[in-house]
Amino acid sequence: MPSDEIKRWVGTWAAAPQLVEPHNMPPNPGLPHNTLRQVIRVSLGGSQIRLRLSNEYGNSPLKINQVCLADHILDNKIKADTSKTLTFNGSNSITIPAGGTVISDKLQYTFCPLSTLAISIYFGDTPSSLTGHPGSRTTSYIERGNGTVLSNMPSAIITEHWYVITGIDILTDDPDYAVVVAIGDSLTDGRGSTTNKNNRWPDVLANRLFANAKTSKIGVLNQGIGGNAVLFGGLGPTVTKRFERDVLAQCGVRYLIILAGINDIGGANANLQTAEGLISAYNTFIKQAHQKDILVYGATILPFGGSIYDNPQKEQLRQTINEWIRTSGEFDAVVDWDVVICDPGNPERIFSLYDSGDHLHLSPEGYKELAGTIDLNLF
Repeated sequence: MPSDEIKRWVGTWAAAPQLVEPHNMPPNPGLPHNTLRQVIRVSLGGSQIRLRLSNEYGNSPLKINQVCLADHILDNKIKADTSKTLTFNGSNSITIPAGGTVISDKLQYTFCPLSTLAISIYFGDTPSSLTGHPGSRTTSYIERGNGTVLSNMPSAIITEHWYVITGIDILTDDPDYAVVVAIGDSLTDGRGSTTNKNNRWPDVLANRLFANAKTSKIGVLNQGIGGNAVLFGGLGPTVTKRFERDVLAQCGVRYLIILAGINDIGGANANLQTAEGLISAYNTFIKQAHQKDILVYGATILPFGGSIYDNPQKEQLRQTINEWIRTSGEFDAVVDWDVVICDPGNPERIFSLYDSGDHLHLSPEGYKELAGTIDLNLF
């Protein structure tokens, strides 16, 4: 049996953390001294795992009384006989200091690729400023008291956000196991996709990779944040600020897909310097990733004609950046999603079938089309 010394950790699921905005905070009864059950879908399967929890944006310590992992069935229901308690330095409980992140002890827990798991956390005191991922596109459940091992939560309050959880890794000795990180904004986070259906483009890519024998050991980590920008402004830390945390520090990363910049272009003060800044940032990301032997694939910025961002100057910026992405030769490959998703008769707009309705975000069909046009020979 291989020893842990020759095994390595590889990511199977992640969510990029940010400070939770006031309107995205947990509903009553809240998290303190209650249980939050959150559902996630992994990409890779495994039998030894660890969980990452974050209080990065907290303004006081976060007390965790107990964390249980179980196979998810439907809604708030779990397979109770699969439930296992995670530990932290051998203890069921842990206090995460403000600004801190913790990783659980290794847990023996077997699950299949693309399976859904439920993480049930029984909280003690929590900070008034929470760390989380508002754009979960997944329903979470708050139950009063300690409900970590309940097979279902009949009185649970629902919320469509993730809190505190930021990643799951698996331990493997198979050198073929690797990860694709998808980093970007709401187009990667999945706005316009279907709640609880896991049909964002990174989800569909994970499905395709697993179904293809040559890429079945490659997982996908979705590091999109809705409203996120590359350079300044937007929601959450910019891609520039979070690149080390959300890409380089992830486990087992071999590939990176960057679809980011539309919110910089759409900003009120966007100008030619914005395009220059984005190109400079892309070059920096490529250099930093290459230093870690990560291949970087650049995706062209999608059309936004008819949206709140639509004006001739911003369209010209988009064209300038896309031309650089296509022709600079800096990326290891280019994923030309602008061409894939545009209306052939009006290429400044998204094709109607792929449009969520706001002319900026995609429908489930649009996200499926993005993932479906990625050449799996890149992996």
